[in-house]
Amino acid sequence: MSSNLEQRIDQGTGREPADLVLKGGRFFDLVSGELVAGDIAICDDRIVGTCDEYHGKQEIDVSGKVIVPGFIDAHLHIESSMVTPFEFDRCVLPRGITTAICDPHEIANVLGAEGIRYFLDCAAQTIMDVRVQLSSCVPATHLETSGARLDIEDLLPFASHPKVIGLAEFMNYPGVLAKDPVCMAKLEAFQSGHIDGHAPLLRGKSLNGYLSAGIRTDHETTSEQEAREKLTKGMHILVREGSVSKDLDALIPVITERNSPFIALCTDDRNPLDIAEHGHLDYMIRHAISKGVEPLAIYRAASISGAKAFGLRDRGLIAPGWRADIAVLDSLESCNAEHVISAGRVVNSALFDSRKKVVPVGRNSVTIRAVEATDFVATASDESPVIGILPGKIITEHLRISLPQGENQTLIDLDRDVIKVAVVERHGRNGNVSVGFVQGFGLKRGAIASTVGHDCHNICVVGTSEADMAAAVTRLSKIEGGFVVVENGEVLAEIALPVAGLMSLETYDEVRRKLGPLRAAARHLGATVEEPFLQIAFLPLPVIPHLKITDQGIVDVDRFDFTE
Repeated sequence: MSSNLEQRIDQGTGREPADLVLKGGRFFDLVSGELVAGDIAICDDRIVGTCDEYHGKQEIDVSGKVIVPGFIDAHLHIESSMVTPFEFDRCVLPRGITTAICDPHEIANVLGAEGIRYFLDCAAQTIMDVRVQLSSCVPATHLETSGARLDIEDLLPFASHPKVIGLAEFMNYPGVLAKDPVCMAKLEAFQSGHIDGHAPLLRGKSLNGYLSAGIRTDHETTSEQEAREKLTKGMHILVREGSVSKDLDALIPVITERNSPFIALCTDDRNPLDIAEHGHLDYMIRHAISKGVEPLAIYRAASISGAKAFGLRDRGLIAPGWRADIAVLDSLESCNAEHVISAGRVVNSALFDSRKKVVPVGRNSVTIRAVEATDFVATASDESPVIGILPGKIITEHLRISLPQGENQTLIDLDRDVIKVAVVERHGRNGNVSVGFVQGFGLKRGAIASTVGHDCHNICVVGTSEADMAAAVTRLSKIEGGFVVVENGEVLAEIALPVAGLMSLETYDEVRRKLGPLRAAARHLGATVEEPFLQIAFLPLPVIPHLKITDQGIVDVDRFDFTE
């Protein structure tokens, strides 16, 4: 280490040529908000020189370009990108995202500790710095059936791992407020570290109690008023813009220079097609600036503020002694990365090729009993609870609608856009199938099914035909999980996700290519929601208000219990 320190000093003072020099550009000073001319000198993984002229063993001409710190995605689940951590690395790092703070609770809900271990092994090899939060709620609640369970004894062996930051999003906020013993044990164990929050619509004294447990961040804030209360109470707001949950526009008013030290950015999550068409955090930055957000505020949120929120004290500024995670942009407004430096290394295909492989886990994880059309019949009821979809939100409405009745069963109502939704337990635990209704999908025929069903990842299927719902579920079991679209018993489109039923073994380019026809097939059935597959994935999430469905039944999230 002393030799490395001596090299840094010598290269920073100019006594020796730097390992790498970015010449002729201007860097965005996130302290003053000024664009500062001068070369950027790098030794190993550190910036060692700014505001001056340097010579290097390798030099890159960045004349006319703007240099900013690499971006930090402050909360995501890499599994939800549908590719492995290696392909996620290759997909988003060239856009300037040099740090990703992930919670692998999707794979943990399927495989338990084995899933976390897989992510840590991958994080040791990825070029971007993947940091892991230990999944706090596996299963998320007692209202569903997961493939695994993680108690505090299962988490503690990972706590000292160099890639681990702390405890991931504590979704069971009712359990926190009720002082549930399992929740308390996990919170107590991580009081000296970071505890990530998850508190949709939580306000007033309930929010105070939740924060008093040592929780400091929240990515579930969906309104300006909610954000301002949480900021006032010391919570760090992670502004989210994913493929389904789109909160950026609603929170634009709070992303100011004054608030920016307590604002960070996250995706939670975006799929490869969205990333290709629109971008990742780079999209959020472009969009925010186009809506009038000061560049200083949004670039702070994209880097230094996220770093500070999670205790990553070595990154987030272009300054001597700081980690050389750098994006070279054409301009602040367009935020198009032309060069990316990750820990002092120029990002290119050869760098990705240098990674050591990690064997995927969780093959053949979809274990279901044989299902038939009769499994998807809904019992007769004068008035049915109906999940109401809100565009761009994972929050849903709790509706009660009188639906048509058939022979001892309740039927769908296409005129009112009410179709069936069902969850099929897929971990081989009990064979549960629960059936309900959802409004707002636009589906007029067929069925769409997915093994991505937050957070326990049972199969979730929506449809207008019980036979097509059964066919879609059956097909998923044969391809080891994924997404499938069925009409009249025929598979119109599919994508296999054999790694725990969550991730593809193919490249992100191939996944992106297959997502196009999959989306088109859903549109052919009449789907009107922007991202039908990810929207389906959130219907079984019983920690997001107001009405959800799990393999055990329809959940009134506000009461944290099943509907009557």
